[in-house]
Amino acid sequence: MGPLAHMPSLDIMWVSFYCLGLMMVSILLIYLGRNKIKNGFLRTINNLIAYVLFGLGSFLMVLVVATWPA
Repeated sequence: MGPLAHMPSLDIMWVSFYCLGLMMVSILLIYLGRNKIKNGFLRTINNLIAYVLFGLGSFLMVLVVATWPA
């Protein structure tokens, strides 16, 4: 029994898709921050947002995996 055990399985599937989407957006933001954005302040804000999105997506994915049926 994981932390998302009270949710229906289909909703957990959608949460996992949202996690993957957050991770893909964070990859795009990191790419933009490292290769396209030249302003140091904007790059820092952009990378901070990207790392927060990646951390949130990773944390939620861990919850989804912990809810995997036995």
